[in-house]
Amino acid sequence: MNKPYSFSIDQMNGIVEDTYSKIINECENLKKNTNCPNEQVVALLSVIASNYATTTEKKGN
Repeated sequence: MNKPYSFSIDQMNGIVEDTYSKIINECENLKKNTNCPNEQVVALLSVIASNYATTTEKKGN
């Protein structure tokens, strides 16, 4: 089982906030340059998130 993780206050006010801002800006740039709808951005972010998601395998019955 994975141990719970929390960013520190310094991280939240630093690298986490910076990363969030960069992701938002790049999504807005994508929309501006491609005229894609929000749903397409969400789909892209979902694919990216899936690279970081843990998977659970079903064990045979």
